[in-house]
Amino acid sequence: MVEYRIDRRSGVATYVQIVQQTKQALRLGLLEPGDKLPTAREVVEATAINPNTVLKAYRELEREGLVEARRGLGTFVRRSLGTAPAESPLHGELDAWAAKARAAGLDRDDVAALFTAVLDKHFRHGPDQHSQGDLS
Repeated sequence: MVEYRIDRRSGVATYVQIVQQTKQALRLGLLEPGDKLPTAREVVEATAINPNTVLKAYRELEREGLVEARRGLGTFVRRSLGTAPAESPLHGELDAWAAKARAAGLDRDDVAALFTAVLDKHFRHGPDQHSQGDLS
């Protein structure tokens, strides 16, 4: 089951954080079709946020076709995203890289900026065209 972590200092709306974390779990294979999301009450107890915020996030996920609410039963995953399972060798390499970055004194924002710059370099042509360097 996914456990949501809310960063009140991030400037990102709480419901958006829930949506983003759910999508990340779907991309990593931590949530799969048929899995049940935590109830709004469970999320509220774990994060101390308003229940309407959780419901707003779940409605957004449902609108995107990722989950479905079943009256009296809960909210369930309808489909997964991506193909980057948490057990991927790339996950381990990225984990080791992040540990090196932290040991080198970089904070989370530094790492995010560096990683975003690299992503932008390699994926600037859109999701269907992967850059192999500057060949243009």
